Amino acid sequence: MEICRRLLQISSIKHCFLFYRMVKFKEGSENKMSPIKKEIRLAEIRALEPVQDNENEMIVEGRAIVYDSPTVMYEIDGIKYYEVIQRGALDGADLKDVPFKYNHSDSVMVMARTRNKTLELIPDDKGLLIRARLANTTAGRDLYELIRRGDIDKMSFAFSVAEDSYDRDTRTRKIINFKRIWDVSAVDTPAYSDTFIAARSYFEAQAEAERQAAEAAEEQRKRLIAKTYL
Repeated sequence: MEICRRLLQISSIKHCFLFYRMVKFKEGSENKMSPIKKEIRLAEIRALEPVQDNENEMIVEGRAIVYDSPTVMYEIDGIKYYEVIQRGALDGADLKDVPFKYNHSDSVMVMARTRNKTLELIPDDKGLLIRARLANTTAGRDLYELIRRGDIDKMSFAFSVAEDSYDRDTRTRKIINFKRIWDVSAVDTPAYSDTFIAARSYFEAQAEAERQAAEAAEEQRKRLIAKTYL
């Protein structure tokens, strides 16, 4: 309100009120946080056989990320769209306090966690290896047995991207840097819906941009032809 008192000396109450509203609006705009976009990808998971020294340990692992390996993420009208993860994309990513869950559910207790080193996220020259030592609970034992038998053979990880790019010539999205790995989950649904929803929304936007660019180019070509014969 000190702002208002100063302005009252040189202006009207109306002008003071408008200026105060503008300041508050600016402050509110600066405090707004843009929503974090999480994406999910699938990978294989397997159970390791217990070692003789500790037969009660239940360890599962899988390679969540493979560098420089283009993957078809979506297909529209016979046109394939790819995604590739650049080598070193995990450099600087936030890998702290990542839980291992079942189906990304918050209603099922956490099976392992990086915070207490029961979940390991191991970046290497190939990508990211995930190894979890499951809790010796009823849920943990059940999950380990289902993975060991092959009833569950997929895991997925939720992440956000710090930097990416898109090559229209090859229709390939390149993930340059990950921002954060949010959680890892064993999943019983191979076609995990969020994986394909995220991919579809991204690549449909790219396809629409390509369509609009092609239409603009065609319109420009027609205008040039028209000018030539007029």
